Formats: sequence, structure tokens, C-alpha cells
Amino acid sequence: MACLLASSSTTMLSLPRRTKHRSWMCFLFLGIYLSSASAKPDSLTEVTDGNWEDILTGEWMIEFYAPWCPACQQLQPVWKEFADWGEDMGVNIAKVDVTEQPGLSGRFIITSLPTIYHCKDGVFRKYQGARTKNDFLTFVDEQKWKAVEPVSSWFGPSSFLMNSMSALFKLSMFIRRCHNYMTEQLGIPVWGSYVIFGLATLFSGLALGLLLVFIADFVFPSRRFSSPDYYQKKQTMEQARLIQQQDDDHEADGEEDDDEEEEEEDGDEVWRRRRGSPEGRPEPKGQAFPDEALRKRVVGNREEEEDT
Repeated sequence: MACLLASSSTTMLSLPRRTKHRSWMCFLFLGIYLSSASAKPDSLTEVTDGNWEDILTGEWMIEFYAPWCPACQQLQPVWKEFADWGEDMGVNIAKVDVTEQPGLSGRFIITSLPTIYHCKDGVFRKYQGARTKNDFLTFVDEQKWKAVEPVSSWFGPSSFLMNSMSALFKLSMFIRRCHNYMTEQLGIPVWGSYVIFGLATLFSGLALGLLLVFIADFVFPSRRFSSPDYYQKKQTMEQARLIQQQDDDHEADGEEDDDEEEEEEDGDEVWRRRRGSPEGRPEPKGQAFPDEALRKRVVGNREEEEDT
């Protein structure tokens, strides 16, 4: 009997402890359930260069912003509230950080911040209305976007032109990061970084130009080089040039020979004049007579001899 009373008293003492433990477990599970029920997934989609093609299907509202932009900072709370309504309206709400995604900034030609685009099945329209939650909801719900002129296909984000623009913006951001790395990490002066980029641009331009010339010659070869008798004509022209050069050399040699003969004739004439004077000496100046006067003088002497 005493043992029975002792066991019943022990059971009565342990019962409150078990009840207290179970109550704590119930409160814990209730808290976890409420927290999971109240927590909602992030309704804003972050668009990057890797997943931007997802916006080409369905209906989207995309905001382009920068963290340092004051107007963008004011718009962020409103945009998040608008994103909470996106699932109910069947619209995807997204945002793009242009400082982290320069390719998308060039692809959509973002010139001011914040910039908002509406996209419906790959057709883009730029939102120009007021930036309040009610205006955003009205724009989508009443389909006011139909009154906005869509972006031309030439300037669409999927066009070749915008793909090139995106690559250019990525290249500019890469160059900027390289410049910051060289000036801040390596300690290269700013002018030194400019010189390096200038030389790199020069040599890359020369290499690209040479490559384009090779490609042009390969795709569109010159007709004179592709002609079968080109080399035969070239050889014939080379032989004609050599023959002409030889003829010119012979003519030059003939002219030199003529000059030498003329010089010899002039020398003989001078020698004959010297021999014609007394004692082989030239006549002194003032004593030389013209040929006509000399002839008259000889004829006069003969007439006087005949008279005598």
C-alpha cells in the first residue's frame, strides 16, 4: 500500500513538467508556421546580361536605376510596393542596376535615370508617366501602354545594332576597370595608363586593318592576278623594259662617240690654223685678215706682177 502511494505521488509531480514541455513545443511550431506564412518571396526580378532574354516573353515592367542616383533612391519604395501587386495582375516586375550591367545599359540606350520600360511579348515601350504606385497599376491594368509608340525594331534590344552597342559598353567598362587597376593597384601614373591604352589601340587597329585586307583579297581577288595569262604578260612587259633600257644605253653611247668626234675635228681645225701661220705660230691679233680681204690682196699682187 505504501509503495502504491509513493508511485502515484511521483506520477503527479512529473505530470506538470511534461505539460510545460509540450506547451513550449506547441508555441515553437506555431511561431515557425506563422513566420513561414507571413514571409513572401521577393517579387522583384533582378535582370542581368545572363537572363535578360527572359523578358522577351510575357508582360514586364523594368526599371533601370543606379544606387547613387537620388531619384532612383526615392523610387525604390514605390517600385517595391508596385512589385507586390505584380503577381496578382500577371505582370513581372524587374529592375536593372546599370552600374553592374553596362551591357544592358547600352542595349536599351539608357540616357537618364531612372528609366522604365514596358515589354509585352518582346515589344518594348518607354514609360513616360508619373512615378506612383497607382499610376503604374493603372498603366498596366487599363492597358494604357497600347497608346505609346513601340521602340523600332532597328533599335530593339535584340537587333544587331543594339548587340554591337552592348559590346561597346562592355568594352568601355572593361577599359575603365583596367585603368583603375593600373593606377590604384600597380601605381602607374594616369598619363602612363593613357599611353598604354593609346599604343594598344594603335597596334590593334593596324592588326585589324591588315586582317581585313587579307580577308578582302581572299574573298574578292583581283582580276589581273586571277587571269591565267597574267604572269606571261608580266614577263613580256619585263623583257620589253629591258630591251628599251638597252636601246637607251646604246643611244647614250652613240651620243658620247659623236661628242668625241666633234672634239677631235675641232682640235684638227685649230692645229691647221696654227700651221698656216709663219713658223707654225698663230697670227697675232690685229694682223689676221678676213678671207675676202686676203683674196683681194692676192689678186692685186698678181696684177702688179703681170704689169711689170
